[in-house]
Amino acid sequence: MATVKDFSFEEKLTAVLSLQKIDSKIDEIKTMKGELPMEVKDLEDEIEGLQTRINNIDAEINSINTFIDNKSNAKKDALALIKKYEKQQDNVKNNREFEAINKEIEMQELEVKLNEKHIKDATYEQKDRMNARIKTEEKIKDVEEALTVKRAELEKITADTEIEEKILSEKSQAAKEKVDPRLLTAYDRIRKSYRNGLAVVPIMRDSCGGCFNVIPPQRQSEIRQHKKIIVCEHCGRILVDSDLNDKVTNKG
Repeated sequence: MATVKDFSFEEKLTAVLSLQKIDSKIDEIKTMKGELPMEVKDLEDEIEGLQTRINNIDAEINSINTFIDNKSNAKKDALALIKKYEKQQDNVKNNREFEAINKEIEMQELEVKLNEKHIKDATYEQKDRMNARIKTEEKIKDVEEALTVKRAELEKITADTEIEEKILSEKSQAAKEKVDPRLLTAYDRIRKSYRNGLAVVPIMRDSCGGCFNVIPPQRQSEIRQHKKIIVCEHCGRILVDSDLNDKVTNKG
């Protein structure tokens, strides 16, 4: 049984051109999906980031609540001490004791005011964090709605093309096995160099079907003879004549 190395140049060209036709059909399916897979992933990542933000906000709110509770308890303790000291003032024996207790009362009154200020500031911060949480939840809702739409679009295209893409992928793998290894390496390298994935192109209107630069008549004649692999001197793509291209198209 012949190996790819035993094939004629025409057979080698036919094999790599057939592979290109199959891969181009796979590329068309990917083009139909467009940026949808990436858009879906970006939206999923955004939701994850927003959820992390909510978790952080919740942690901040819990910290603020603990702070407010502590300051509220401190205020209660200060008020209790004021009542205690006021009762002690009724039983003082001299002015020095009265002044000492009075200073303690003043200190506790300052403590009450300081705690009230802390509670007030923390309450404002708490409200600000709650508003941020609400806005983040609204943002998540908007992103989730967009994600639902994008997922539906992607799932529909995937469902419509899944079987065809699988068959084409199997055909592509089978076709690769028929291509000369060195030619396959060149094919893969060229494909990666161009966004449209075209590594093998026909001559169209005396020009390269990839970069559209004019191919000299003598060069076109050599390409039609199928005696060697010829690449475009401008873009490096593998060139085939229109007859071979039509033959493979009609065959495929």
